[in-house]
Amino acid sequence: MRPPETMPHNDALTLATRAQKIEPFHVMELMKRANALERAGRSIIHMSIGEPDFTAPPQVLAALDRALREGRAQYSASVGVPPLREAIAHFYKNRYDVDVSPHCVVVTAGASAALLLTVAALINAGDEVQMPDPSYPCNRHFVQAFDGVPRLISCGAHERFQLSAEKVASHWNERSRAVLIASPSNPTGTSIEFAELERIVGAVRARGGFTIVDEIYLALSYGAHPRSALELCPNGAGDLIIINSFSKYFNMTGWRLGWLVAPERLVPVLERLAQNLFICASTPAQYAALSCFEPEVLALYESRKDEFQRRRDYLVPALRELGFKIPVPPDGAFYVYADCSGLGMDSSTLADALLDEAGVALVPGKDFGRNQPERWMRLSYATSMENLTEAVDRMRRFLTQRKVLAA
Repeated sequence: MRPPETMPHNDALTLATRAQKIEPFHVMELMKRANALERAGRSIIHMSIGEPDFTAPPQVLAALDRALREGRAQYSASVGVPPLREAIAHFYKNRYDVDVSPHCVVVTAGASAALLLTVAALINAGDEVQMPDPSYPCNRHFVQAFDGVPRLISCGAHERFQLSAEKVASHWNERSRAVLIASPSNPTGTSIEFAELERIVGAVRARGGFTIVDEIYLALSYGAHPRSALELCPNGAGDLIIINSFSKYFNMTGWRLGWLVAPERLVPVLERLAQNLFICASTPAQYAALSCFEPEVLALYESRKDEFQRRRDYLVPALRELGFKIPVPPDGAFYVYADCSGLGMDSSTLADALLDEAGVALVPGKDFGRNQPERWMRLSYATSMENLTEAVDRMRRFLTQRKVLAA
């Protein structure tokens, strides 16, 4: 068989329109470049991808080993194994004082699968889903994959880069179906004040829509004790869907395990879709994840959260000293959204130069929307303090050589 590049053109392989609408995930493309440089012998400090440098605790690994030895490696129910659904429901009660029925919890193959199932169940072709600009790029692509229309609404620093009830109401039209928000947010690390979140849910509810709240970074909130949006719709009733994951706070990115909390009447539909699209999440991973909720493991996660906060408290002032403007310091997640407009280069040019010349991988704003992407960069502090201090030193040398900083 001839290799693909020499095969004659086949019109049957013309891409579907929806596939052509999906833009590259620039952070992953940048990661490929950074990894290639590492393979060539370069030292690269990764502050691009949102992946904790911590991994699953020993107790979780031991639980995985037990699950495999006990033969828990076959298909599970498409909505997840009952013990994990119950453990997640208890987590909401213990952590956020919200009553959640285990029947409203659907375990998924990562938060991405949770969002895909939600969009597949509720979005028709042409339906608009409002979301802030900037926001996580895959969110708009999930909507487009099912022929919905992502409606990006510019949100500036004075709004903490987050939607408000006023903006939701002013942009709502006859095609509007839902609002998708994240608190804390990727890429900005900023949260929505709970009173404003309540107003947003109320504004959407009054217009007959539904709200999806991405809470995958909620447990990585700093300062005041965070509150789940489930307070606004306890026991999964009504028009609110919550997305969460074992990837970030629980440090299990590659395990591909997440969940959603939905109205109970929607669960059979989500189950039917999951049966066809995914069958189930990884069964061994589900049984291992039960250990995440043990008191000593949760205490370890809290100490790791404190370490993320320590890194944030170092990095934000260090970046300001380098000339980055940070009008809204992050109060959650592990990202800083920094304005590089005073450094003499747009964010894409600066990201390329820092990678090639300084060995520091950052993400330019073009991944996150159309709201002045050339001005903004996302920096992840999900790496060690040693790496962060070295990255700042490398950036300082780079900017000094470029005469942006005084020698």
